Amino acid sequence: MMMNRYLFAPTLAIAAVGTALLSPLPATARNAVYDGRWSVLVITRSGSCDAAYRYGVTVENGAVSYAGESGIDVRGNVDDRGNVRVVIGRGEQSAEGTGRLTADGGRGTWNGRSPDSRCSGVWEAERR
Repeated sequence: MMMNRYLFAPTLAIAAVGTALLSPLPATARNAVYDGRWSVLVITRSGSCDAAYRYGVTVENGAVSYAGESGIDVRGNVDDRGNVRVVIGRGEQSAEGTGRLTADGGRGTWNGRSPDSRCSGVWEAERR
């Protein structure tokens, strides 16, 4: 099966921003410091994905979501200390990312895979 790098790379990019931190705190107990709209720049450091992407995400009550293309499953959270963890999937492609947000920015790393390829890199976020 041949990988479609144009579908795979955006999936990885979204994953980099979102990765699921399964915090024991209920969403209503979370600090809203990180809630709002964020712009995330995803940079590929290894693998066959395109060099960079920029995507918008939203954090609400600590939950990370993506309002873009349908068919992408994003599960992610930001804890009260700004630690981010997201998992994303689309068909046989998946990626996960971790990092940390501050009140106005953030950064972290991501790793993704499909049946035919692996990619990894870094991400940087800024509040919009």
